[in-house]
Amino acid sequence: MSSAEQNSGRVDSVRAPEPVGLYPHARRVGNLLFLSGVGPRKRGSKEIPGVTLDKDGNVLAYDIEAQCRSVFDNVRAVVEEAGSSWGRIVDVLVFLTNMKDDFETYNRVYAEYFADNQPARTTIEITALPTPIAIELKVIATVE
Repeated sequence: MSSAEQNSGRVDSVRAPEPVGLYPHARRVGNLLFLSGVGPRKRGSKEIPGVTLDKDGNVLAYDIEAQCRSVFDNVRAVVEEAGSSWGRIVDVLVFLTNMKDDFETYNRVYAEYFADNQPARTTIEITALPTPIAIELKVIATVE
Protein backbone atom coordinates (compact mmCIF):
# COMPACT_ATOMS: atom_id res chain seq x y z
CA MET A 1 0.00 0.00 0.00
CA SER A 2 1.42 3.40 -0.95
CA SER A 3 1.73 6.15 1.64
CA ALA A 4 -1.07 8.09 -0.07
CA GLU A 5 -3.32 5.03 0.20
CA GLN A 6 -2.35 4.53 3.85
CA ASN A 7 -3.02 8.17 4.64
CA SER A 8 -6.42 8.11 2.97
CA GLY A 9 -7.32 4.72 4.45
CA ARG A 10 -8.00 3.37 0.97
CA VAL A 11 -7.26 -0.33 0.33
CA ASP A 12 -6.99 -1.66 -3.19
CA SER A 13 -6.35 -5.40 -3.40
CA VAL A 14 -4.16 -6.95 -6.09
CA ARG A 15 -5.70 -10.39 -5.40
CA ALA A 16 -9.46 -9.70 -5.20
CA PRO A 17 -11.61 -9.04 -8.28
CA GLU A 18 -11.64 -5.50 -9.61
CA PRO A 19 -14.54 -3.36 -8.34
CA VAL A 20 -17.42 -2.90 -10.79
CA GLY A 21 -17.65 0.80 -9.96
CA LEU A 22 -15.71 3.73 -8.59
CA TYR A 23 -14.85 2.51 -5.08
CA PRO A 24 -11.95 0.87 -3.24
CA HIS A 25 -11.98 -2.70 -1.96
CA ALA A 26 -11.97 -1.30 1.57
CA ARG A 27 -11.42 1.76 3.75
CA ARG A 28 -9.49 1.77 7.00
CA VAL A 29 -10.67 4.15 9.71
CA GLY A 30 -8.73 3.92 12.96
CA ASN A 31 -8.53 0.25 13.83
CA LEU A 32 -11.60 -0.67 11.74
CA LEU A 33 -11.60 -2.00 8.20
CA PHE A 34 -14.79 -1.57 6.15
CA LEU A 35 -14.95 -3.73 3.03
CA SER A 36 -17.01 -2.73 0.03
CA GLY A 37 -19.34 -5.44 -1.23
CA VAL A 38 -17.29 -8.44 -2.37
CA GLY A 39 -18.56 -11.02 -4.83
CA PRO A 40 -17.21 -14.29 -6.20
CA ARG A 41 -15.72 -13.07 -9.50
CA LYS A 42 -12.11 -13.95 -10.35
CA ARG A 43 -9.56 -11.15 -10.66
CA GLY A 44 -8.65 -10.13 -14.20
CA SER A 45 -11.73 -11.65 -15.82
CA LYS A 46 -15.49 -11.63 -15.77
CA GLU A 47 -15.49 -15.32 -14.79
CA ILE A 48 -17.83 -16.19 -11.94
CA PRO A 49 -17.12 -19.61 -10.41
CA GLY A 50 -20.06 -21.95 -10.77
CA VAL A 51 -22.06 -19.73 -13.15
CA THR A 52 -23.15 -20.71 -16.66
CA LEU A 53 -24.33 -17.83 -18.85
CA ASP A 54 -26.08 -17.86 -22.21
CA LYS A 55 -24.81 -15.78 -25.16
CA ASP A 56 -26.77 -12.76 -23.89
CA GLY A 57 -25.29 -12.93 -20.37
CA ASN A 58 -28.34 -14.45 -18.69
CA VAL A 59 -27.78 -17.03 -15.97
CA LEU A 60 -28.59 -20.55 -17.15
CA ALA A 61 -27.34 -22.30 -14.02
CA TYR A 62 -25.26 -21.59 -10.94
CA ASP A 63 -23.58 -23.44 -8.10
CA ILE A 64 -24.05 -21.51 -4.84
CA GLU A 65 -21.37 -23.54 -3.05
CA ALA A 66 -18.73 -22.59 -5.63
CA GLN A 67 -19.79 -18.94 -5.36
CA CYS A 68 -19.68 -19.02 -1.54
CA ARG A 69 -16.17 -20.48 -1.48
CA SER A 70 -14.96 -17.93 -4.03
CA VAL A 71 -16.50 -14.93 -2.25
CA PHE A 72 -15.02 -16.04 1.10
CA ASP A 73 -11.60 -16.41 -0.55
CA ASN A 74 -11.95 -12.92 -2.07
CA VAL A 75 -12.86 -11.44 1.33
CA ARG A 76 -9.83 -13.15 2.85
CA ALA A 77 -7.60 -11.59 0.18
CA VAL A 78 -8.85 -8.08 0.94
CA VAL A 79 -8.62 -8.35 4.74
CA GLU A 80 -5.13 -9.87 4.58
CA GLU A 81 -3.81 -7.26 2.14
CA ALA A 82 -5.21 -4.55 4.41
CA GLY A 83 -3.17 -5.86 7.33
CA SER A 84 -5.96 -7.73 9.08
CA SER A 85 -6.90 -11.40 9.10
CA TRP A 86 -9.85 -13.76 8.81
CA GLY A 87 -9.98 -14.12 12.59
CA ARG A 88 -10.37 -10.36 13.02
CA ILE A 89 -13.65 -10.16 11.06
CA VAL A 90 -16.29 -8.86 13.48
CA ASP A 91 -19.37 -8.32 11.29
CA VAL A 92 -20.67 -9.90 8.08
CA LEU A 93 -23.60 -8.68 6.01
CA VAL A 94 -24.61 -11.25 3.40
CA PHE A 95 -26.78 -10.62 0.36
CA LEU A 96 -28.38 -13.66 -1.30
CA THR A 97 -30.55 -13.50 -4.41
CA ASN A 98 -32.37 -16.78 -3.64
CA MET A 99 -32.77 -17.33 0.10
CA LYS A 100 -35.15 -20.28 -0.26
CA ASP A 101 -32.89 -22.38 -2.49
CA ASP A 102 -29.44 -21.19 -1.37
CA PHE A 103 -29.53 -20.51 2.38
CA GLU A 104 -28.91 -24.08 3.54
CA THR A 105 -25.81 -24.53 1.34
CA TYR A 106 -24.52 -21.04 2.09
CA ASN A 107 -25.00 -21.58 5.84
CA ARG A 108 -23.11 -24.90 5.72
CA VAL A 109 -20.15 -23.43 3.81
CA TYR A 110 -20.18 -20.33 6.03
CA ALA A 111 -19.92 -22.59 9.11
CA GLU A 112 -16.78 -24.22 7.63
CA TYR A 113 -15.05 -20.89 7.02
CA PHE A 114 -16.12 -19.29 10.30
CA ALA A 115 -15.76 -22.31 12.62
CA ASP A 116 -13.15 -20.59 14.80
CA ASN A 117 -14.18 -16.97 14.39
CA GLN A 118 -17.90 -16.27 14.71
CA PRO A 119 -18.61 -12.64 13.84
CA ALA A 120 -22.02 -11.00 14.05
CA ARG A 121 -23.95 -11.84 10.88
CA THR A 122 -27.00 -10.65 8.98
CA THR A 123 -28.31 -12.37 5.86
CA ILE A 124 -30.68 -10.53 3.53
CA GLU A 125 -32.44 -11.64 0.37
CA ILE A 126 -32.35 -9.15 -2.48
CA THR A 127 -33.72 -9.33 -6.01
CA ALA A 128 -30.47 -8.70 -7.88
CA LEU A 129 -26.80 -7.78 -7.65
CA PRO A 130 -24.84 -5.66 -10.18
CA THR A 131 -23.34 -8.71 -11.92
CA PRO A 132 -24.89 -12.18 -12.43
CA ILE A 133 -23.89 -13.44 -8.98
CA ALA A 134 -26.01 -15.02 -6.25
CA ILE A 135 -24.05 -13.84 -3.18
CA GLU A 136 -22.16 -10.77 -1.99
CA LEU A 137 -20.57 -9.99 1.39
CA LYS A 138 -20.03 -6.69 3.18
CA VAL A 139 -17.55 -7.12 6.04
CA ILE A 140 -16.09 -5.17 8.94
CA ALA A 141 -12.82 -6.30 10.53
CA THR A 142 -10.40 -4.91 13.07
CA VAL A 143 -6.80 -3.99 12.30
CA GLU A 144 -3.98 -3.48 14.81
